Amino acid sequence: MKLTSLQKTAPNVVCPANSPTENFNEQHHNKFDEVKVSAYMSQSYIAVSMNDSVAAIKNNLANIITGDQIPTYLYVIDKNKYLNGLLLMKTLLTSSDELFVSDIMQCDFFSVSPDQSREEVFALLNHCDVDSIPVVEFSKLKGVLRAQDIAELIEDENTQDAHLQGATLPLEVPYMSTSPITLWRKRVVWLLMLFVAEAYTGTVLKAFSDQLESAISLAFFIPLLIGTGGNSGTQITSTLVRAMALGEVSLRNLGAVLKKEISTSFLVALTIGCVGIFRAWILNVGYQVTLVVGLTMMAITVWSAIVSSIIPMVLKRLNIDPAIVSAPFIATFIDGTGLIIYFEIAKIIMTDLA
Repeated sequence: MKLTSLQKTAPNVVCPANSPTENFNEQHHNKFDEVKVSAYMSQSYIAVSMNDSVAAIKNNLANIITGDQIPTYLYVIDKNKYLNGLLLMKTLLTSSDELFVSDIMQCDFFSVSPDQSREEVFALLNHCDVDSIPVVEFSKLKGVLRAQDIAELIEDENTQDAHLQGATLPLEVPYMSTSPITLWRKRVVWLLMLFVAEAYTGTVLKAFSDQLESAISLAFFIPLLIGTGGNSGTQITSTLVRAMALGEVSLRNLGAVLKKEISTSFLVALTIGCVGIFRAWILNVGYQVTLVVGLTMMAITVWSAIVSSIIPMVLKRLNIDPAIVSAPFIATFIDGTGLIIYFEIAKIIMTDLA
């Protein structure tokens, strides 16, 4: 759609909306390749000049606005597209016709750059209550993030984090349109990495083979112990990664986070430890193994809380997406270290292994 030019006191620049199909195709093609603001910004906005009169803009609103949605802002630019300010639609409609844009425009505004990453803008949006954001480069207006663009950006960032925490690469197309070959390619690299990481648990078991031969009942509880540690770590990691994405916590809060999570883990450890002791008692493996199982479950739960609290924050500090510290990776790390804790406690408690 192309709008005709307006007269002297009318808005001198008007950027009509692209068609929904054009916007969708362009964004869908670029957003997963570049994950920058430029992949989401739209050219659908209304631009006015500082010298435009309120009366002229009001008289031409019916011709300027396309579709059913009324924009929150009009963008005040000059002939070179330098952004001078924003004009709130509500302010325009309630202002006197004798005024000019320069009298009522908003000079302080929040903007983003087209080269900013989606993750960075996602974090900024958690602290801003806006439904339209100008995209500015060298003070020139390059486009806008409308409410639907912002919603799509947030949805894509959440989707990527969900995939990374599940140890798989994000999908570029909807799941039902993805071929088995593509799914294989997205998953197998991470699974191979996890396989290599998990292999060290076998090394740990081999190192403590004498203890296992002396007290074979210790092997009964290995899946239970490492599973508990991994599950506990997954819970904490998922909570913290989301909190960091929302800007609620950062590395400077590490002390408070550790205090909170370790306190919580002690309560969880006492509960899980009692259940572990009860389970060992049912299997009638002897009081020493029962005590080892109970103490190990408590120790692994606390250890899991410490590891899961520190690693995501440190990686965030290193500008690495903490979502990469997925649940499987945390579980894999705790599996091996949990086995070491298990057998070391067994060596201390069980007289046959001393």
